[in-house]
Amino acid sequence: MNQSKIENNLDSLDKKILNRIQTGFPVEERPFLAIGNELGIEEEEALKRVIRLKKDGIIRRIGASFDSRRLGFDSTLVAMKVPEERVDEVVLLINGYKEVTHNYLRDNDYNIWFTLIAPSGERIKEIIEEISSKSRISEIRNLPTTRFFKVNVDFNFRDDGD
Repeated sequence: MNQSKIENNLDSLDKKILNRIQTGFPVEERPFLAIGNELGIEEEEALKRVIRLKKDGIIRRIGASFDSRRLGFDSTLVAMKVPEERVDEVVLLINGYKEVTHNYLRDNDYNIWFTLIAPSGERIKEIIEEISSKSRISEIRNLPTTRFFKVNVDFNFRDDGD
């Protein structure tokens, strides 16, 4: 769904909450109280709306982003050639690994791509071998990070009613 279609399904308060939580999420005991105070609503209302936005698929996840390299982790991009009729099954397998940070389909022979971040290159190799063994798919390409790009994307949800 593109941003304009998403925006048409959100009210003014939803947009304000989304703008607020994308960057600088309050790291405190009651973050939704802080968000509510900023936006002039009750803590319960802020939390209820975030839960609904997550349930509706507008919010994919709320979590910290960290520089894995500075913490000594290794990362890689993995591409797999998966028969179309097995895509859902293999995606569930891949998503079972906590080290997987992104997983997406591409219109290519190598149609499943995902990123792994792990404490070592050895652990990355183990995960790829496990996925290959469990899925019975050998056409997997490990594309280790050689140059790091950090893309920071914040969406600006405009409220034309204000």
